[in-house]
Amino acid sequence: MLKTRLAMTALISAIALMATQAGAQQGIRGYDGHTVLVTPEGEVLDYMPETSEVIVRTDSRGRRVLIDHYGNLIATEMPADSYFGRNQQARNYDDPYAAQDPYASEDPYRGGFDARDPGRVTGTVRRNDGITRMPLDPQDDLDTASIDPRGNDFPPAPAPMTEPQGQQASPRDEPVIQLKNKSQAEITALQVFLDREGASPGVIDGKMGSNVTKALKAWEQISGETLDPNDTESVLERLRMSGGMPIVSYTITPADAAGPYVAEIPEDYAHKALLPRLSFTSTTEMLAERFHMDEGYLKALNPGADFTIPGTIVKVVDPGQPKTGVVARIIADKARKQVFAYGADGALISAYPASIGSSDTPSPSGTVTVERVALDPGYTYNPKINFQQGANDKVLAIPPGPNGPVGTVWIALSKPTYGIHGTPEPSKIGRTQSHGCIRLTNWDATELAKMVKPGVTVEFID
Repeated sequence: MLKTRLAMTALISAIALMATQAGAQQGIRGYDGHTVLVTPEGEVLDYMPETSEVIVRTDSRGRRVLIDHYGNLIATEMPADSYFGRNQQARNYDDPYAAQDPYASEDPYRGGFDARDPGRVTGTVRRNDGITRMPLDPQDDLDTASIDPRGNDFPPAPAPMTEPQGQQASPRDEPVIQLKNKSQAEITALQVFLDREGASPGVIDGKMGSNVTKALKAWEQISGETLDPNDTESVLERLRMSGGMPIVSYTITPADAAGPYVAEIPEDYAHKALLPRLSFTSTTEMLAERFHMDEGYLKALNPGADFTIPGTIVKVVDPGQPKTGVVARIIADKARKQVFAYGADGALISAYPASIGSSDTPSPSGTVTVERVALDPGYTYNPKINFQQGANDKVLAIPPGPNGPVGTVWIALSKPTYGIHGTPEPSKIGRTQSHGCIRLTNWDATELAKMVKPGVTVEFID
C-alpha cells in the first residue's frame, strides 16, 4: 500500500511539473519534449489537484488521465507539441450553427465533448431544457440498491438485445425500396434528408434497407408529399433547402481527442459495475454517434485519417438540427419495428426505427403512460426481477454512459421495468429484438425525450 501511494505521488508530481513547464510556454508552436494536462473543454489545466482528490488511469491509447472519485474526467495528458501546434486551427473553426443554438450553455455531453462543438455543429443532442433527473419511485418493483447515491436514475435492467432466430416477416413489414444504380453517396443523401425531416433512418451508412424504407413512408405521412428516392436531383434540392449538402468537413478538436474514453466495454456486468463510467471507446465511436453515422462508414469516408490528432479534418454527415415539438401520444408498432410521435393535433411529428420486444419476452400490450425522463441514466442489474447474466446473482449498480445497457436516455413507463431507452449498439436498431423495452439509437431517444413529459400516452400495437 505504501509503495502504491509513493508511486502515485511521484507520478502526479511528475505530471504537475510537466504541466507547469508547458503552461509557461502556452502559445509557442513546436514545443517538444513535454506534455500538458488538457481538460474536457480543450484547455490546459492551470492547477494540479491534490493526490487525495484524483485517480490516475490509462486510456485506450496509453495516455494518463486524471479522474475524480465520482468518475468525472479532470484532464488527459497530451503531448504539448500536438496540443499547441494544432489547437489554433481547431479553435478557429467557423461554427455555422452557433447563432441558431439556443441551448449552448447546457449540454448533457459537455463532459466529453468540446463545449463549443457538440450539438451545435449537428444538432445531435439538445440540452436538458424542461427535463429533471428524478430518483426512482420507491413503489417501483425495484430493490433499494437501484438508487444511486450520486443522484443518478438507475432504470431496471432489460436483457441484452438478441438476433431474431428464424423470424418470419410481418405482413405489415414494408418491402425494401429498390434503388436503381445509386451510389453510396446518393443513398447517404437520402438518409440525411430523412433524418433532418424527423423521419429517422437509424444509423446513416450509405446503404438502402428496411429502416430507410420505413423512414421514407413516415416522411410522406409527416409532410403529406411523395418523393421518388431514385430522383437524386430532387433529394439534393430538398437537402439544399433543409441545410445544405449531406457531407461536410469537420475539424477534430483537442477535447475530441482527449475523451474521456475507456479501453473496452466488458461483457460481464460485474466488471461494468467497476468502471467509473461507460464512456465511448474511441474518437471514431464518439464522432459516429454525434453525427448519426455507422462507425465503419465514418472510417471508410476518411481512409488514412488519424482521428486522435487535434486539427485533423475529416468528412462527416450533417444531420442538421433536432426535431422539436410537444409530443402528446406515442405509438410503438411492434410489427413495423418503429415508434411514431404525435402532437396534440394528431399530426405526426417524428418517427424512429426501434427494437421492440420479442416472442419470448414481449412488450406490453395496450396503453401505458410516461412516468419520468432521465438523461445519462445509470443502470440496475437485478437478477430477481429481470434475468441472470453469467454468474452474477446480486444487484449491481452499473454507471452511466453512452455504452451503458440503456444508452443515454431512460423514459420510464407506467408498467414497471419497461421503458423507452437508448442503446450502445445503434447499428442493430430495427434489425434485432429487445426483451420487452423499446430501444432507439441514443440520438433518437434523446430527441424524443426532449419532446415528452410525464403523462404522455404510449400505445403498443401488434
